[in-house]
Amino acid sequence: NVVWLLLMMSVWIMAQENVKGLPQIHGTLRGKYELQTEGMEHRFEVRTARLSVTGDLTDVVSYKAEIDLCDEGKIKMLDAYSRLQLCKGLNFQIGQMRVPFTIDAHRSPHQQYFANRSFIAKQVGNVRDVGLQMAYSFNVGVPVTITAGLFNGSGLTDQKDYWTHSINFSAKAQVAFPKGFNLVLSAQKIKPNDVNVMMYDCGLYYHAHGLHIEGEYLFKHYSKGMFQDVNAVDAFASYDIRCGKNSPVRFVTPLIRYDFMTDHSDGKINENGTSFQLTDHKRSRLTGGVTLSLNKPFVTDFRINYEKYFYGYDAQPKPSEKDKFVVELMTRF
Repeated sequence: NVVWLLLMMSVWIMAQENVKGLPQIHGTLRGKYELQTEGMEHRFEVRTARLSVTGDLTDVVSYKAEIDLCDEGKIKMLDAYSRLQLCKGLNFQIGQMRVPFTIDAHRSPHQQYFANRSFIAKQVGNVRDVGLQMAYSFNVGVPVTITAGLFNGSGLTDQKDYWTHSINFSAKAQVAFPKGFNLVLSAQKIKPNDVNVMMYDCGLYYHAHGLHIEGEYLFKHYSKGMFQDVNAVDAFASYDIRCGKNSPVRFVTPLIRYDFMTDHSDGKINENGTSFQLTDHKRSRLTGGVTLSLNKPFVTDFRINYEKYFYGYDAQPKPSEKDKFVVELMTRF
């Protein structure tokens, strides 16, 4: 990991000399302060410290490598793939990547609207894996992009001696309608502990004139009756208000979100070996807040959010999933 960091720093230094053909270096830093209102407990956290290298070797060959130096306190290799542009609108890539599935789970940290991810993005649809992926963009009166891939199912760290008779898949279709409307449909199969799990997702969003309105629904089905079906919803709205030319804040963005998820399991077997254990209790959450963009949105954002959770009478909230204020500063470079 140290070697990786030194390599990326040396490439970044050389890139400042504007030598043609060198890769582009990007990074995302997110620092947080959180205050839980029930017990008045608080903490500071570095949630994200990502560095990525991207570049085009030729008109056909490109690549990406990304590492997070502080993903919840751990160093993780995230993306590592090469891509071939086979022809106009058609590309192929192989390596480690986020699988093509859902709207919100596919957002990078600097593209997120809220300080904390939705339940769909964090618990239900959050999958990175090793495999191959193809994407085809075309026009049928409106732009359409179809992305599909085959994946190990091994996750990010268990690749060396991983062999399987089953291949996981994921597919996603995006349709860009006129006037800022977009439709996203996706499906994914994973197989934890030799149990097929199918997920289906449908999302629609509108983005124009500073207004973003989005709704997404995900359904997760476990075969063999290993766990009850999961339903998850994410819906939010935001509006960018442009400030004056002399203001240090370029945009003020009020936003509100509602998300919901029934009881959920990530696929770990119970002690009795006959079913999956409960990972996340059924809950809903209402989040409100404001984002101050000191540059263009998603470049330098200062966020203040309040999250209100709603649980059933027998649920046991996780330590980090209780009512709280969140203050975050995100910088993308």
